Amino acid sequence: MRNIWTIAKREYDLYFISPVAYVVALLFLSIIGLIFALNILSITLSQFGFAPAPDPRIVTGPMAFLMVLATPALTMRLLADEVRMGTMELLLTAPVRDYELVVGKWLGAFLFMLTLIGASLVFPLIMQQVTDPGIDQMLMVSGYLGVILLAAAFLSIGVGISAIFSNQIAAFFTTMITFVVLWWLIGAPASILPSGGEVFRYLDMSAHFYESFNEGRVTLAAVSYYLSLTALGLFIGTTAIETRRWR
Repeated sequence: MRNIWTIAKREYDLYFISPVAYVVALLFLSIIGLIFALNILSITLSQFGFAPAPDPRIVTGPMAFLMVLATPALTMRLLADEVRMGTMELLLTAPVRDYELVVGKWLGAFLFMLTLIGASLVFPLIMQQVTDPGIDQMLMVSGYLGVILLAAAFLSIGVGISAIFSNQIAAFFTTMITFVVLWWLIGAPASILPSGGEVFRYLDMSAHFYESFNEGRVTLAAVSYYLSLTALGLFIGTTAIETRRWR
């Protein structure tokens, strides 16, 4: 556990000296802030007073979508860059187990993403102040729980793919394509196939978030799905590192 935490802390600190991480953080929070401001402005300027009260979904919904675009940039270098710079051999000879290396890299990225998610809590706090009698607390907790689980799954897949490649750009585009398939494309056959569509519907990442967590429902199926994807990504990364060790 100490090795995992040491690697995680190192990776977390590296994000704060990485220009890519700063660009991702700036765009991530700025876009969410802009969407939030436009929604609040729209409700405030409503002439007839029929506009619905703002709720946390105007923050958690866009945040989940932005992770599809943001997390490949955060994970592409984690292990691929170690291979490119030749430091992977040093790590493989260090007294660190393969799974500790992968989990430590993932945990560092996850802590950085949690920092961004935590910073976004300023928007629900503002809504709490401007809405009477306040926002739906359970809806906020459910939405943010979904965002956290989604971040864990996205980052683990990204780390797993980064472990396979020695080129950051290849890792980035492969991760992005994988996310596009899991977020948009894999659920499409569910509405076309006369039978068996339930499998594709279950594999749809966006459906688990928008139809469950973002609606205030925490279901065992959705939680299990994201935790399973997280475990799968870490397993792929560990297997890739083990393969490199025995080449």
